[in-house]
This record gives sequence, C-alpha cells and structure tokens, in this order.
Amino acid sequence: MSSDAYRIAVRRYAGGSGLSLSADVGGDVGAPPVILMHGGGQTRNAWIDAATALIAGGFHVVSLDLRGHGESEWATDGDYRIEAFIEDLKAVIATLASPPALVGASLGGIVSLLVAGESRGESLARALVLVDVTPRIEQQGADQIRGFMVGTASGFKDIDEAAAAVAMYLPHRPRPKDVSGLMKNLRRRADGRLYWHWDPRIMQRESRSPMGGFQSRMEAATRNLTVPTLLIRGRLSELVSPQSVAEFRALCPHAEYVDVPGAAHMVAGDRNTAFNAAVIDFLRRPI
Repeated sequence: MSSDAYRIAVRRYAGGSGLSLSADVGGDVGAPPVILMHGGGQTRNAWIDAATALIAGGFHVVSLDLRGHGESEWATDGDYRIEAFIEDLKAVIATLASPPALVGASLGGIVSLLVAGESRGESLARALVLVDVTPRIEQQGADQIRGFMVGTASGFKDIDEAAAAVAMYLPHRPRPKDVSGLMKNLRRRADGRLYWHWDPRIMQRESRSPMGGFQSRMEAATRNLTVPTLLIRGRLSELVSPQSVAEFRALCPHAEYVDVPGAAHMVAGDRNTAFNAAVIDFLRRPI
C-alpha cells in the first residue's frame, strides 16, 4: 500500500434525499470497503483511532457523519426518521465498487442492522459489526443517554464545563488532562456558548429515543441476517444486558460475540485497542 493510501481525506456524499454528508475516507480504493456509522449525538470523530487502524490493516474506510451530526448537513425539514438514515447509508454504499462491511454503534448500529437484514436479496453488505446495540435494550440505559443529550442541549460556557459534564456522565473513564480534543465535537454559536454539533431536532423524531421503538423490526432484521455478523458489547454497558445478548444470539445463531472488559456503551472510546483488535480480526477472515 502506498503512503498516500494511509492518508485520511474529507469527502462529501449525497444522501438519500440529496442531503450533503461528510466523511473521513482513507485506504486503497481497491481494498475491502468498511463503512463506520457512529451513535446518536456523536460524530465521525468517535472512530478516528478505529479508522486509522482499519486503514493500516488494509481496508478502504468511509467514516460517515450521520445527517444532522458533525459536518454533515442538518435536515431543513427535520427529517430524522430511521428511514432517512437508511437511505443515506444506501446512497453511500452505491458509490463503492463492492459491498462494504458495516460497523455501527448505537443509532449507527440500528441503521446498519436494518440495511443488512432488510436487503431482500440485494448485496448491500458483506459483513456486519454491531457495537453495543441489540433489538432489546435496557430502558433505564436508554433514558440515561437521552437525559444526557437533552440535559446538555443548552450548551456550555466553556470547554471545561463541557468536560465536567462528560466526566460526570462517564465516571468509569479517566478524565484527560488535555480536554481540547472535545472541540472536535463542539461549535461556538453567536451567543458565545459551546454546543454539541448535532441538530437538537434529532431528539424530536418519532422514536423519541436514540434506541427506542424498533424492537420488533430489529428482531426481524436480525433473524434475516445471512452475512457474517459480530456483536461487540461493553461489559459495563448500561444499554445492552447479558439477556439482550442471549436473545440476539438466539435470533442470529451464526453471530460471533465479543465482550470488552472495562468498556461501557461507547466501547471504541473506552477500550479502543481491544475494540480495534476484535474488529480487524473478524473482518480479515475470508468471507
């Protein structure tokens, strides 16, 4: 692989409704493609280490900002239905030379699961990695996530206040000495305050929760999966319980499973080295 292939560049894609989507793209275009789909309220910045490791591992990587997140456009009509996210992902898949492996966390995992499990004969994915998401989730954990997103939607006076909010929400994760990296996920608005870079109207969509309202549909999609599938769970997850894992594996008997110690819902951020190793080992196998 040439040195240029290791570089990550920003690329724009047209989503399902023509909405402009931003992505970090890297790796040889002839290598097996991988699309990374972050969780609700996050940005593609959540995958920086994973994207770099996958590129170095010989994959062509597209790390996407979902609509309404990061540098992707906000939907002027407020369309954040799950169908809109699905059509966006399908539009990006259509630009690739071959079906990609889909790696999705939380909201990105729901979208990836539905695309892979509702393809109706289309070859839209060659493999699926679900990161701390299953058809059945713990409502208390979902409420906790929603509470953090809604509770911090009014912004912060400075980056230290934002870092303190994150530290309180993620007490298991050591607070970094340098919190400047948070600015990748924040934007200063005209009022001088810092806000997470996602559209608040995402929380108003019909699901009312980043994870809610899709259990039956997700179960059906899981049952229909035929591609190689890996479920990665954070052992400290507030969202996915051992019972949820058992139910998922009963619906998809061929699925593999990795439980990451010391990680909660945001597995990649909590234990990045272990996460990257599990994903790369899985995707490198002949499919």
